[in-house]
Amino acid sequence: MKSQTEYKLASPPDGAISAVKFGPNTSQFLLVSSWDNYVRLYDVTANNLRHKYSHDSPVLDCCFTDAVHSYSGGLDNTLKAFDFNTTTESVIGTHNNAIKCVEYCSDVNIVLSGSWDHHVKLWDPRTPMCSGSYNQCEKVFTMSVCGEKLVVGTAGRKILVWDIRNMSYTLQKRESNLKYQTRSIRCFPNKQGFVLSSIEGRVAVEYLDTNPEIQKKKYAFKCHRIKEDGTEKIYPVNAISFHPTYNTFATGGSDGYVNIWDGFNKKRLCQFHQYHTSITSLSFSHNGEVLAIACSYFLEEDNPPKPYPEDIIHIRSVSDQETRPKYSTTSN
Repeated sequence: MKSQTEYKLASPPDGAISAVKFGPNTSQFLLVSSWDNYVRLYDVTANNLRHKYSHDSPVLDCCFTDAVHSYSGGLDNTLKAFDFNTTTESVIGTHNNAIKCVEYCSDVNIVLSGSWDHHVKLWDPRTPMCSGSYNQCEKVFTMSVCGEKLVVGTAGRKILVWDIRNMSYTLQKRESNLKYQTRSIRCFPNKQGFVLSSIEGRVAVEYLDTNPEIQKKKYAFKCHRIKEDGTEKIYPVNAISFHPTYNTFATGGSDGYVNIWDGFNKKRLCQFHQYHTSITSLSFSHNGEVLAIACSYFLEEDNPPKPYPEDIIHIRSVSDQETRPKYSTTSN
């Protein structure tokens, strides 16, 4: 089983998978949130389900704060915490609408929740209580922690950059370079910038430094498009995950493909085989040797297949050849 490059996780969720997140400093434990109202903890090495706990409605995101504590939120507007050692859950707080994103900032030791109620809230995991609520002016669709900064993607193609240590004002307000709705944002591990994807088969590489010379380096490219019978089908790019050391990144789309990119050298490093349905979430393990790939049908077509494709999490071992930048003197 473990000698295979790729295998399916046993006991997958019974509904669409909203997020997969590897634990800190581990390739063993994977946290998974789902539209079946559950958050699950898997041991991917043993390939078994270790724990699960429920919300009252579909769960849209989850995160680890350390190896044994998770936070999660979703359509029940409620942020929950779970202690896997004692198997106890607690309600931390609420928003006035669905919680779309849950992130942990280890640099500041703070949990962040982003909601369709237009607000980002900060939660101190030690107390645990809300230490601030900040208006983003639009529904929060995606967010990513970048050291002590937070990058938020909202409705209306807006991007806001905050300093988590001082949320009294916004550091930057930008508009997406992409013409269509933002689907995902993830920050480079080297903290220089971020990658964002849209529902229209495009990805943009952006830099946080507002220096005009640095800003000249930003660019966007088309991906997750399939030509069939002379017409091009364009798919949403739902998921992004960075390799923790190489600063290369994987994207997953509703075309069922996973691509790995070298953003600095503007190259695609590889494409995996086509999966059976949309890729909804991706997560590299802390050492970059394993990639979790969530596949779920997201009701994207006018005539959806019946029955819906099953929800599957693939655990794939990735090689240096697939993820390491190929430095060369020539550029495309």
